[in-house]
Amino acid sequence: MKINDPKTLAEVTAAFERYEKALVTNDVATLDELFFDDPNTIRYGVAENLYGYAEIKAFRAARSPAGLARKLERTRITTYGDDFATANTLFVREGGTKLGRQSQTWVRTQAGWRVVSAHVSLIDKPAG
Repeated sequence: MKINDPKTLAEVTAAFERYEKALVTNDVATLDELFFDDPNTIRYGVAENLYGYAEIKAFRAARSPAGLARKLERTRITTYGDDFATANTLFVREGGTKLGRQSQTWVRTQAGWRVVSAHVSLIDKPAG
């Protein structure tokens, strides 16, 4: 199996960066586009468990656009073969006391790279 084939890694990195830009600018249409439209898609958030594309889309539509800016740290994107990848990153919000963790599973679909599973959580910032 090819791990981190440069072409595939560049494609997933571009999709991840597009997602991040859409997230911090509250571009709901792009966020909706980048999640796989399927009842099996899952997103576990800080305070919500969303099963299926419809629940994820409804959450995005109702989410406040305030306070979305963040700084990413230690982003790691790994591709496995040509059609599967994971993206993991830490994030911090200005003035925040928590460290965010985000994991995404990306799959190449006929429409392009899409998130099929995501998990966001917060922990206390480690000392140091």
